[in-house]
Amino acid sequence: MRRTILLSAPMLILAGALSAQPAVAQSAHDAHAAHAHAAAATTPVPGQRWPADAPLREGMRGIRVAVQALEHYEHGHMGIAQAGSTVALIDTAVDGIFANCRLEPDADVALHGLLARFLAGAEAVRTSPQVPVQEIADMRSALARYPQLFDDPAWNAAAD
Repeated sequence: MRRTILLSAPMLILAGALSAQPAVAQSAHDAHAAHAHAAAATTPVPGQRWPADAPLREGMRGIRVAVQALEHYEHGHMGIAQAGSTVALIDTAVDGIFANCRLEPDADVALHGLLARFLAGAEAVRTSPQVPVQEIADMRSALARYPQLFDDPAWNAAAD
């Protein structure tokens, strides 16, 4: 219980910072990205998945489209400029989720862990001299984790 509270408190503080000031929020997010990544990896699958509100569902679909498109970058069929535009879509989707999604605290902590992985992967695509294969794989893993944590009835249908 104490460990859960200790892991949750920084994430809740981060959530408040992210919704309050976008410029400050990004640097706060960067400072806590490693912690959020660890939280995502250790967040147990709840007995019952948390409900996904409309902004979360919409944002996650945008993220999925962008991450799937990065497969072309991995195979050399997309240049760095187009990859940069693609990860900008991830940034926009994550910003929309931060601004509009309203979840209960435990769900919010789990979500922030996933979003940190998407932001880290997007940053790696922008800054790495080579294709960041591991970071793109981490984004795919976060996408796979999303339906384990959140009840989004149309998630599988939207993949078709």
